[in-house]
Amino acid sequence: MAAEDHTRILVPVGESTTLRNTVAYAVRVAQDDATERGVSATVHFVYPAVWRSVEPTRAEKFERAGDLLERVEVWAREDVEPDEADVAVETAIVGAEEYLFSPSDFARVLFDYAREHGLDRVVVDPEYQPGGNAPMLRPLEFELSQTGLDVEEAPVERPARRAALVGRESLSQYLVVFGASYLFYLVLGGFSVDAFELFTGAVSAGIVTVVLAKISLKGPPDLGRLPGQAARMALYVPYLLWEIAKANVAIAYVVLHPRLPIDPSLERFEAAVWGDMPATTLANSITLTPGTLTVDVSEREFYIHALTRSSREDLFDGALERAVRFVFYGRRAARIPSPEERLASRERGEQ
Repeated sequence: MAAEDHTRILVPVGESTTLRNTVAYAVRVAQDDATERGVSATVHFVYPAVWRSVEPTRAEKFERAGDLLERVEVWAREDVEPDEADVAVETAIVGAEEYLFSPSDFARVLFDYAREHGLDRVVVDPEYQPGGNAPMLRPLEFELSQTGLDVEEAPVERPARRAALVGRESLSQYLVVFGASYLFYLVLGGFSVDAFELFTGAVSAGIVTVVLAKISLKGPPDLGRLPGQAARMALYVPYLLWEIAKANVAIAYVVLHPRLPIDPSLERFEAAVWGDMPATTLANSITLTPGTLTVDVSEREFYIHALTRSSREDLFDGALERAVRFVFYGRRAARIPSPEERLASRERGEQ
């Protein structure tokens, strides 16, 4: 069936306060257009996966996405007017085996789905945030429009937002940041049990928490995974110190060598890490290791200045990246191919 003989609309979905109204709007637009032209219509509700293939909670998140799509399908069928053109409803989860991080990543999988199903129009929920708490809607709409798709934001009413300074969902963020800050203060003070030290530590940690809690953590932490991450971080710190020591020796050799054998370059690679804390940890670890300096991080793209050939090779060998994945995602994530292996695989696929 030719595209002009059928109305097809794509709607990316996720949990939001305006999802129900967006579903109703998309169905109404599809039905009105199909009725006017005397054709049938199909609305595709697509859930881009925000989990990763190595996440322990992947199955749970997959199930929640399926439940949401079932709800959406029920709503859509309720909104179809029986006396007008018929509207079919399709649902799908896309990108479940990929690393979706940036707006361009989400736009790519949505465009691939649209091309596969002959869709040329997208209706976007005004409260849709594919990256969780990160504000990605406007960049996503821009990326989708660049593909040639007709992108429209559903003109639905948004509820007023009246949130408490510390809601139930953010209390855990404050507690985690306060605990980490207080512990750090006590470590610097040699775990003094002096009452004054304990009091000033609590005050200092409280100030840090109020100022930085919402910045340090973009969402409620998974308290069930924190002990495991903390234990793996305890293993990571001596490993990082060892890498720093080795790099210091290598750089000392270069500096003392009469010919100063440096080969400076600016390298770019896409790191297989997701989330602010893992990306920040990897960027800082690279900078702390002599011979490499993190110049810029844009989403998953890292721009690194490497002073020598060996430091460049170590960077693409991916040892630090693998260790950071181990800390935040567990042993299974450490098996993801290194940047060099991913680059080689991509080049083979393009040939």
